[in-house]
Amino acid sequence: MSELRRILYVEDEPDIRAVTKVALEKIGNFEVKICASGQEALECAQAFSPDLFLLDVMMPGMDGPETLTALREISQLKEIPAMFMTAKIQVQEVEELKTMGVIDVISKPFDVLKLSEQLRESWDRYFKESKSV
Repeated sequence: MSELRRILYVEDEPDIRAVTKVALEKIGNFEVKICASGQEALECAQAFSPDLFLLDVMMPGMDGPETLTALREISQLKEIPAMFMTAKIQVQEVEELKTMGVIDVISKPFDVLKLSEQLRESWDRYFKESKSV
């Protein structure tokens, strides 16, 4: 199983970016590349070579699903696992997001102290399930 180390995180809200950066880098010991928009993510994703895309769903311009679709059109990035973060946690919306092949959908607000653990658990579960298929 591959280890989760490098996360490309896309979030348009500066306050949420700052809190998530602390949660992922200081608590989770991940290497994180933070992008403020889907367009910025497209510009830097290949050079960063992430293990995981972590995408906000609702953003101006390109939203999370549009960003993920565009990232997956880049041949070197199409197999990178992804997760969404959203304040919209209606069951139907979560199920729709999961049809895009994401590992998990994380609800906002999230627990800063538990976010890294939550990502690792989803990552581990994804790789266990993909091996058992």
